[in-house]
Amino acid sequence: MLRVSVALPRLARGLMPGPKRPRPARIGTHGGTFHCDEALACFLLRLLPSYQDAEIVRTRDPHLLSECDVVVDVGGEYDPQKHRYDHHQRSFGESMHSLNVNKPWQTKLSSAGLVYFHFGSQILAGQLGLKEEDPVVRVLYDKLYENFVEEIDAIDNGISQWEGEPRYAVTSNVSSRVSYLNPRWNDGDQDTEAGFQKAMELVGGEFLDRLDYYHHAWLPARALVEEAIQQRFEVDPSGEILLLGQGGCPWKEHLFTLEQELGVKKPLKFVLYTDLSGKWRVQCVPVGLHTFQNRLSLREDWRGLRDEELSRVSGISDCIFVHSSGFIGGNHTKDGVLEMARKTLAQQTETNACSS
Repeated sequence: MLRVSVALPRLARGLMPGPKRPRPARIGTHGGTFHCDEALACFLLRLLPSYQDAEIVRTRDPHLLSECDVVVDVGGEYDPQKHRYDHHQRSFGESMHSLNVNKPWQTKLSSAGLVYFHFGSQILAGQLGLKEEDPVVRVLYDKLYENFVEEIDAIDNGISQWEGEPRYAVTSNVSSRVSYLNPRWNDGDQDTEAGFQKAMELVGGEFLDRLDYYHHAWLPARALVEEAIQQRFEVDPSGEILLLGQGGCPWKEHLFTLEQELGVKKPLKFVLYTDLSGKWRVQCVPVGLHTFQNRLSLREDWRGLRDEELSRVSGISDCIFVHSSGFIGGNHTKDGVLEMARKTLAQQTETNACSS
């Protein structure tokens, strides 16, 4: 009898309901045709610990949206205190700059940009295992907005890159590729749920790939370029020739940024580096990041020449080529490309002296 009386309470406890488990967080967005901005917004939110297991509710039903912990791209409301991030309402005109005057970008934000503005630093810090205040997080936050998120903001808001008709169409950007994941107009099955999941994977994967590239390739290149700028007078007394210790690194953007940050008074004209085969290149620094015009092109009488003929005309041994536009040249040795840069600088000095 004692055994029975002891066992009964255990059985009763087993049948009693346990503590009520909290429901998973809910991220609300609109149903139907999806776009790149809300796909990225939902993906980014799921990178946060608070929403990593969140259910995504795709609907335009106000009652269902009101039960969501965060709502993006629907609802006609931007209120970060309530975690409502829509940009379609007539009163909305926020940009990164309007929300933070220290940021230069004035493109109207989409739901992706809004989520990135409010949570981007936290997301990047979590992905990189750093603190939000870390300078690396700050630099990558700006880089990813300017080179990934802003494009999505602009396209979703119908903002063109230029005035007038473009010279050619660009249909392979990530926003376009996301749009192709929607059902075709004449498909029998118009369900968008599976396509939206693919869209999140697509744009989210590209976001993380870009973060990985900027963190492990782009950012180390900045350190390499900064070191080269600091040592430029050891390469040539003019201070206008940059020697990179390692070829293949993306140097242009860093060069323009660091010239301003370091107060370089005389703009750099040439960058020397090795190519994949170990031969040397001399490349002209362009006037700007998105132009083919150079600050100073290689000498005109060398352009389009190769090998022995180029060496004979230039008076520099071991030459390989100079491009017909004069933006780049090659030589078998470091001394050779350095001499190509020096002779071009000397000709410019002579031309300036004659004209004055």
